[in-house]
Amino acid sequence: MHQPHDKLFKMGFSDPETTAGFLSSQLPPALTAAIDWSSLRLEPGSFIDSQFRQSESDLLFHARAREHAVAIYLLFEHQTTEDRQIALRLLRYMARIWETHLKRETGVLLPVIVPVVLAQNDRSWVIKADLASLLEIPVELEAVLRPFVPDFAFRLIQLAEIPFEAIAGTPAGIMILRTLKAERSGDLLADPVWDESLLDLLPRLIFEMLLRYILHADIDKDDFDNKINMFQKAETRTAAMSLAEQLRQEGRQEGRQEGRQEGRQEGRQEAILAYLQIRFGPVPKGLVEAMRQVADPTHLESLQRVSFTCASIDEFAAAL
Repeated sequence: MHQPHDKLFKMGFSDPETTAGFLSSQLPPALTAAIDWSSLRLEPGSFIDSQFRQSESDLLFHARAREHAVAIYLLFEHQTTEDRQIALRLLRYMARIWETHLKRETGVLLPVIVPVVLAQNDRSWVIKADLASLLEIPVELEAVLRPFVPDFAFRLIQLAEIPFEAIAGTPAGIMILRTLKAERSGDLLADPVWDESLLDLLPRLIFEMLLRYILHADIDKDDFDNKINMFQKAETRTAAMSLAEQLRQEGRQEGRQEGRQEGRQEGRQEAILAYLQIRFGPVPKGLVEAMRQVADPTHLESLQRVSFTCASIDEFAAAL
């Protein structure tokens, strides 16, 4: 499963009810009371820089305040690696959200954005949850510089600091977060992840994604089967066994397809290198290594054409 953490997080928490159930237990009580959670709706798009999408994902929600006709945005971000500079990135995302808002709305005033970071960690991160802490401000100049310093705080929710039984929300939200927490601590086969009373309440898509996520991880497959066999309800046990076998079959098929694709890629890589050697003699080691890193079929096809027409190894390397 490609980007399993991202897929599991987004599948569950794209649902406003699931997000409301969890965040209403994690934000400051006064803020939780001020938000009309029934008005929560998911906004389209992503504001994350493309280079970070391998390790994190973002969800943007719009809500109303209970007693005021003002909008509040909740930027809910899932992060798998500690980042001391995350407040700076959040600032970039917030600026993009405001810019998008101004394109759609005629009003001058901007909505408040409450940034929330969910850390999928196995130990606590030692970072400060505000922007100003990233700035070097001499003590003797703090009073004169402070008015020029932009600042905001963000809510850092660390799964490493929340016991399994303390995770609140909908059944889907609870089980997803228990599973994400357990993946980091190596506890995917622990009882909290296999709480049958909650699993019975999950939509089939969420149940399937959880099993897919667990099977994708490095676990003992016999222990996985034993966990399924321990379900009390026959229908739950049968559904889980059926899904597990289906997912394993899909995995075997994907593995064979990936193997064939990798074989084709390696064959084309070696054909290009062999042709270059025929034309120009020994191919530099660095070029060989770089060539073997090229996996995109379209790029490989283009490089094969270049190997036929290039006037020198250097010209080929420039196309690489």
